[in-house]
Amino acid sequence: MTVNTHPLRIVLPGGSGQDGQVLARHFQQRGHHVTVLTRAPYTAEWQTVHWDGEHEGSWAEALEGADVCINLAGRSVNCRYHAANRRAIYDSRIGTTRLLGQVFDTLADPPRVWLNASTATIYRHALDREMDEATGELGGNELIGTTRRAPDTWNFSIGIAKDWEATFFNAYTPRTRKVAMRSAITLSPIRGNAFTLLSNLVRMGLGGTQGNGHQFVSWIHESDFARAVEFLIEHEELEGPINIAAPNPLPNREFMAALRDAWERPNGLPEPAFLIELAAFFLRTESELVLKSRRVVPTRLLSAGFQFDFPTWPEAAEDLVRLWRERN
Repeated sequence: MTVNTHPLRIVLPGGSGQDGQVLARHFQQRGHHVTVLTRAPYTAEWQTVHWDGEHEGSWAEALEGADVCINLAGRSVNCRYHAANRRAIYDSRIGTTRLLGQVFDTLADPPRVWLNASTATIYRHALDREMDEATGELGGNELIGTTRRAPDTWNFSIGIAKDWEATFFNAYTPRTRKVAMRSAITLSPIRGNAFTLLSNLVRMGLGGTQGNGHQFVSWIHESDFARAVEFLIEHEELEGPINIAAPNPLPNREFMAALRDAWERPNGLPEPAFLIELAAFFLRTESELVLKSRRVVPTRLLSAGFQFDFPTWPEAAEDLVRLWRERN
């Protein structure tokens, strides 16, 4: 473990989204110098630098001599997986990771740590047991019923995750420690994200069980997400794939019930799978985001000594609702 006694220079390619803003704010408030590489620079407490995510350019100067690179670039998966969107999702992840690897090879003083976004979706649909870094089974065409195999959209997401990590770890960076962050969904009390969507359903009386409710939900509170990333930077012994998720995933039925309790809404209409499929079509998104069972646990973080502030969902939900009310 390395204790940082001086401000770090931290660069976040693709850091203009929810997770990027959570991390940028976290590190900026702790006195570090943060630079976000973004296609559309914006006004913020931290520095922003334009890049297109496709070509080498002057933005690479931000990485020269930096301490940490945290790559979060990737088009949102909250869309329908038609051909054009599939290409954009793929290129915005694999292409930007490959580009950063090429740039790292040209730097005289590259960052000593490169954390690259990945996803807990890389694991198979899991109802039977937990998935950790050592024993978890990667997904792909697995059975999700007696005879039914995972649909093409699920296989697409898993294929993206596998190629993403392969591109990352194949990049030649002998002076840089690398961590693939297999993150569960980060829940944050800001507008326009997953927590907002789920909360709106609950407040409208529609926040009941989704599908059959047996599918597990892996999640992480925004505070623990930022703290976990900071922990990974500080602990030099940690490299390779790391699950970033609260240690207690729970079935959707219990997840939604706890969220209703946090909002003080005792009842919520259930949403059968066929209605979720129909709603996903009209909302231009994919039902996988709700119906796939993600039962991911952060064994490597826990073994290294990381302590979650919000290890269980009921307490996390109460805190997120409290923060939502304060901010909105």
